[in-house]
Amino acid sequence: MIHWNSISDFLAMGGYGFYVWGSFGATVLIMAIEPIVVARNRKTTIARLKRQLRADARAENRNAAE
Repeated sequence: MIHWNSISDFLAMGGYGFYVWGSFGATVLIMAIEPIVVARNRKTTIARLKRQLRADARAENRNAAE
């Protein structure tokens, strides 16, 4: 088991602190950004599908009128 004598020893993680805390930070950042990206893509997809449905309905109306 690893024992740290101080906070600086804990943050240094036995010489691997940069890797450990960098990986932790990258993971936290990605997990924070992911829901934002998903919500934005969802809104864009819904808007695109609504436009497609309206275009399809207009095309059907034009074909029915002919």
